[in-house]
Amino acid sequence: MIATDASQSQIAAAPSHPRIDYRVAPAEESGLPSGSVDLVTVAQALHWFDIDRFYAEARRVLVPGGLLAVWTYGVLHVEDREIDALVTRFYRVTLGPYWPPERELVEKEYRTLPFPFRERRPPPFRMEALWSLPQLLGYFRSWSATSRYVAAHGDDPVSALADTLSPLWGDPDRVRGITWPLSLRVGEN
Repeated sequence: MIATDASQSQIAAAPSHPRIDYRVAPAEESGLPSGSVDLVTVAQALHWFDIDRFYAEARRVLVPGGLLAVWTYGVLHVEDREIDALVTRFYRVTLGPYWPPERELVEKEYRTLPFPFRERRPPPFRMEALWSLPQLLGYFRSWSATSRYVAAHGDDPVSALADTLSPLWGDPDRVRGITWPLSLRVGEN
């Protein structure tokens, strides 16, 4: 398996695995031989690519009948309805103006982007995790919109959210179910 990213720091942070060959390369110029791969995948990144050049590169490296699979994950849900409502409000209202415009492509599950492949219908998927309150808050702090909010206001919006969530969560080490809906577009070369 070959994994590429245009960022050397992303590749350096990837966990090593004996069956994965990590390479620094942009999606539009993978450096792979023509007709050499059965599957090209893109996880939550298609909106950053020069899409026409990327599609041409995917077609070039895929074998006949090979697949392109792109996916996004939506806004997370917490198993507690009251907490989930607060998280959704934080995402949409507090941070809403601070998401980059490309985020709309993710929220629309890449359905508004051209997809010049014979589309296949994948089964539904979702990601699941069990997280404590500190883990959830750490995830919110990793969002680009949170960084933009901090730059604009000089304070951390996650701290205010933590104050609101703490009494509802209870023991901060208690784990709760977290899910993200996954949206896939799969097409055949």
